[in-house]
Amino acid sequence: MPDVFSPEKRSEVMSLIRSKGNLTTEKRLVALMREAGIKGWRRHVSLGLGGRRVKVTGGARPRAGRVRPDFVFHRERVAVFVDGCFWHGCPRHGTQPRQNRKFWREKITRNQARDALVTKGLRRNGWRVLRIWECALTLKRQAATLRRLVRALAA
Repeated sequence: MPDVFSPEKRSEVMSLIRSKGNLTTEKRLVALMREAGIKGWRRHVSLGLGGRRVKVTGGARPRAGRVRPDFVFHRERVAVFVDGCFWHGCPRHGTQPRQNRKFWREKITRNQARDALVTKGLRRNGWRVLRIWECALTLKRQAATLRRLVRALAA
């Protein structure tokens, strides 16, 4: 079925849809941490990147050098990001839509570049950064993911 909107109107309509975040994957990690007795974390705390403006050509970027990790352990100075396999280009499970391949390849590449800059900026400011793939929260892999998190918190 052909689209009822022109490409410009479709772009406008889609731009009005706001993200709800990766709530289901975050909830899985919350359940894992509670089950394991891991405490001291806060969600979506804004952290500075040392006054440096993070610039990613053509893509979304943190406002004025600030970033909001999914989980922050202030005392341990650990920032945890839960990255979706599709949106962040998981090498194992990241898929690319058949339609508009060029757009999606560029979009995911920009996301990866932004992730790398955010990680580098936080590490430069003394934070340990842990990036957890969505697929690492499956029943089969959650024990290994918990061990990674505990190691990062103990280091």
